[in-house]
Amino acid sequence: MTKDRVYFLGIGGIGMSALARYFLHEGWQVAGYDRTATDLTRRLEAEGALVHYEDDIRLIPEAFLDKERTVVVYTPAIPADHSEQAMFRAEGFEIKKRSQVLGLLSQGKYVMAVAGTHGKTSTSTLTAWLNYAVSGEGSAFLGGISKNFSSNLVQGEGDRFVVEADEFDRSFLQLYPDAVVVTSADADHLDIYGTHEKMKEAFTQFISQIKAGGVLIIKKGVDVAITNDKISVYRYSYNEECDFYAKNVVLLEGGYYRYDIVTPTGVIEGCVLGIPGWVNIENSVAAVALLWSVERNIADHEALRRALKAFSGVKRRFEFYVNTPTAVYMDDYAHHPRELAATITSVKQMFPSRKVTAIFQPHLYTRTRDLYEEFAEALNEADEVVLLPIYPARELPIEGVTTEIIANLVTKHCRIVEREELAQEIGKMDTDVVVSFGAGNIDACCEAIAKEVAAK
Repeated sequence: MTKDRVYFLGIGGIGMSALARYFLHEGWQVAGYDRTATDLTRRLEAEGALVHYEDDIRLIPEAFLDKERTVVVYTPAIPADHSEQAMFRAEGFEIKKRSQVLGLLSQGKYVMAVAGTHGKTSTSTLTAWLNYAVSGEGSAFLGGISKNFSSNLVQGEGDRFVVEADEFDRSFLQLYPDAVVVTSADADHLDIYGTHEKMKEAFTQFISQIKAGGVLIIKKGVDVAITNDKISVYRYSYNEECDFYAKNVVLLEGGYYRYDIVTPTGVIEGCVLGIPGWVNIENSVAAVALLWSVERNIADHEALRRALKAFSGVKRRFEFYVNTPTAVYMDDYAHHPRELAATITSVKQMFPSRKVTAIFQPHLYTRTRDLYEEFAEALNEADEVVLLPIYPARELPIEGVTTEIIANLVTKHCRIVEREELAQEIGKMDTDVVVSFGAGNIDACCEAIAKEVAAK
């Protein structure tokens, strides 16, 4: 791209804000629209971006109305009838999806992509950290705020380029990676794909785009056809024997674990990840496998152990706000049944014989419609359940699809609470270990919930 101004429709999204930050660092003029002000948009404004929060073409800065110098980037979450988007299209501006821009920026790089319906952000963020801490190089566009980097953008030396390969809207088909991790391929985004089989076909196509001589690292048991015969294929798991897995797993105080990582070239002994939960052990095995695939070995085991222990995680991924012997509160971005089930079972392993209260804000009407039975099944692993109304994001309501269809199938004690009353309600309840889930705006309640839990 030869232009020097970029306008973002949906600038506050986690992926869009990383792109905006990249262009700011590269010296471009950056502006954009989003629905509401957030920590992300405020940080972008502090770094020099011009951001407004009303869909009004009169609020677009004049400099960005020059189509000869401006590129418009949009996210599919922006509705088709958005007036600013309609104006840019009518005036003939160069308009690109976020995924297209990411594909362009990845050209000429050694692309390390993490795909899957869940586990992408934690695995890609840890991969970016291992590149930096073990190998001293690498850039990354992340789907969450890395606590180690305090950002969702990493700009480092060398040609390694870590990116989340997002299956939504088939965005990952804009990438032609060198090394890939596939964490999962469960049914999701059926509003886009129609059927689970069609979604898995997209994963097969993505795998077919791995460059000749490249590497696929896929979780053992993931049912996706692999038709690319020009790549090396490896399996990984939490603790099932395969190419990469954890063994000798020992639970430590506070929910942390010590474990060994088995690779095709040897065993890396005595690893302790800097964040708790067995789910994160599995993610660490995938990240180490991706690092191994680049170097075809990890010679400095001590450097790797230091890096794993120093990893401090991602905002809203298994994030603890309170962790004392008498009260625990953590928050997680999980919004798919498999994610909920994995996190709840992980928490129950970390805190055996303790009561677990799960708070869940469903995300999207279509996802709730397609997976409400699976959501209820996952939530039944908790001891008590609190549900919030559905967060609609980009969708309009669907008749008959409400939080109640999940609640009706939950067999544990369950109540539905408005988000504005959530913290106060938690304060009244007899709680022990509290976990909140959701990809909507439940995170705005975290500080208030933590205050109530800590006061107990």
